[in-house]
Amino acid sequence: MKRKFLFTITFILAVLVVGFISYFAILMFGNYAIDEKDLVMNESTTVVDLEGQEITKLFLENRELVEIEQIPQHVQEAFISIEDHRFFQHTGIDFRAIGRALYRDILSGSKAEGGSTITQQLAKNAFLTHEKSWLRKTKEVLIAINLERRYSKDEILEMYLNQIYFGHGAHGIEAASKLYFDKSISELSVEEGALLAALPKAPSHYSPFLDYDRSKQRRDLVLTMMERREYLKADEVVRLQGKTLPTDQTTITENPAYMSYIDLVLKEASDEYQISEKEILKGGYEIVVAMDPDVQQTTYDHFQDEETFPTSMGEKRVQGSIVLLNNETGGVVGAQGGRDYVRKSFNRINEARRQPGSTFKPVAVYGPALEEGLFEPYSLLKDEPLNFDGYEPSNFNNTYTGEMTMYDAVKDSANLPAVWVLDQLGVNTSKSYLQKQNIIFEDDGLGLALGGMKQGLSPLQIAASYRTFANNGSYSEPYFIEKIFDRNGEKVAQVEKEEVQIMSAQNAWYMTRMLEAVTTDGTGTSGEFTGALAGKTGTTSLEGVEGGTRDLWFAGYTPELSGAIWMGYDENNSEHYLTESSSVTTKAFKAVLNDISNSEQNIAFEKPSGINDLQDPIQFVQISDLSADLSFGFRGTQVQLEWTASDDERLHYRIYKKTGDELEIVDEVVGESEYTFRGGSVFSSTTYVVKPYNPQTNQEGTASNLAEAKFQLFSQDAS
Repeated sequence: MKRKFLFTITFILAVLVVGFISYFAILMFGNYAIDEKDLVMNESTTVVDLEGQEITKLFLENRELVEIEQIPQHVQEAFISIEDHRFFQHTGIDFRAIGRALYRDILSGSKAEGGSTITQQLAKNAFLTHEKSWLRKTKEVLIAINLERRYSKDEILEMYLNQIYFGHGAHGIEAASKLYFDKSISELSVEEGALLAALPKAPSHYSPFLDYDRSKQRRDLVLTMMERREYLKADEVVRLQGKTLPTDQTTITENPAYMSYIDLVLKEASDEYQISEKEILKGGYEIVVAMDPDVQQTTYDHFQDEETFPTSMGEKRVQGSIVLLNNETGGVVGAQGGRDYVRKSFNRINEARRQPGSTFKPVAVYGPALEEGLFEPYSLLKDEPLNFDGYEPSNFNNTYTGEMTMYDAVKDSANLPAVWVLDQLGVNTSKSYLQKQNIIFEDDGLGLALGGMKQGLSPLQIAASYRTFANNGSYSEPYFIEKIFDRNGEKVAQVEKEEVQIMSAQNAWYMTRMLEAVTTDGTGTSGEFTGALAGKTGTTSLEGVEGGTRDLWFAGYTPELSGAIWMGYDENNSEHYLTESSSVTTKAFKAVLNDISNSEQNIAFEKPSGINDLQDPIQFVQISDLSADLSFGFRGTQVQLEWTASDDERLHYRIYKKTGDELEIVDEVVGESEYTFRGGSVFSSTTYVVKPYNPQTNQEGTASNLAEAKFQLFSQDAS
């Protein structure tokens, strides 16, 4: 009896001492016990497309903050019933509950948890560790009372419900609602809210996904407590306790198709807007990106298809990268940094710098040459073996025509004309155009015409340079992020699109027409695409390996999208190289375009107003059936020439009369297959020749056969 009395006295004294110390501490240090920065919770950042549709979430803790008004009253009542039924009566600590907890602690001789109010739990979660000690408990009480002094009950309950952990990676009640029920907290029913209230005590212990029966017992206990606190009636509880629990977890996983893109979003947020990745992952931002989810998924699906790529040699795998830009804005709508890309790995979209091969010819040579006024699309360029101070480039298969038009040089990807034009243009002039498109390098040899560079370019750089042609000669930096809003909905960043005019709309249109010919009649005909497409193939050779290839490219654009695709090994050697041509990348690029919705609308490129179109090239015709008839009538003598003409009525024909060894031009006709002139002699023969003439190139074609005029008597009605 005496022992029990001493125990009681000790217990009372302990309570008084703790109370006195706490009260004194509150008076002396209360204003310093709370750092409000600790109440700022980590919140998931949401990435959305231009239509506001969610693409993915980025987080350290999967949390979406909600206001107390968004949380149904019955959900609030469920938590209050099971966690702290005197929440609206106490001032941060419940002395009755603490007394019971202390009594249990003294009896057990341990520091068991218990008696904590909702405010104390908030204090512990936000400011303290989970260490079990009298000192930590004292701090918890101190902070709880000060929280009650600073904030209203609704504010405290809101912070608590947003703070607590619900298991399976869900922090806060909104994330938990979506994880367990796939709906927002505002849509939860009474029994669903009761389940969420059942979880915080031990989320892994009471999860319905881990132990259904135990979870249901705990949920039913919450409903019983709600009846006891007069929030529910008995018949309601009976009915609600008969409800089942969710068994399928709503997964919160990142689509692997988005990984390459999201990493570049994080990089751009840091580099351009000084918002670190860590801040993004916990700051609760909304990031609006230029991605088109359909395009992104399509590029990913094709990159998962083995048929898209060449067969791999050795242990390493043929890799690749593709990027597509919106022609109107310059935003990246789709991008894949590799076939098996994982977060934070080597992102070939912007990090793989490879020699661009012939894809560089339009960007570095022909576009600048047009803009400088040195040549026009049908100007004749040299196409013969030449030595440029020791540099001796060659055409594929070592075939040459002597000279060819720029149009044909682009279409057929001839090497010698490109190098010759760059020599005429000047490397420094070429580089000045490239620098305006953020293509900067130290190389200064004529090999640049063929994409010969030490470091090379990324697919993103190539795609952006081709967009210049598609965008009427105007360049702007490609980007991923349109806008960023903070957790309060305030806009904190927005892309600034600075347009730089690289060439005139007229010359950009000429390039489009020539690059279109590449895909219809030139090196880019492989594969099928139903819409309008302009582009260029590119291949680089592996030195020391006969027939070995390092890089395969295709760069091009439709009326809506510009892009580039690259394939190759990250590191090439005698055991890892390609043997295929750029037809592989051309087919792959077209296959992606075919699968992108609305591609059937890309019927033709639309010529900008106020500029001249580029006519199709005029082709020569071989004339081998020229005939010449000399006849006499009432109108005198006349010579009638006839030949088989080209179907192209734009082709000119020059009529020559041969005198001795010399040819004397008589006349020139357009699109005709006959010519009549008077004055021939009936006593001597005259020989005639017809030569086709191309006004686009100012070239004469091969002379026809010789035709000798012969006397023939004709009627009065002959013309």
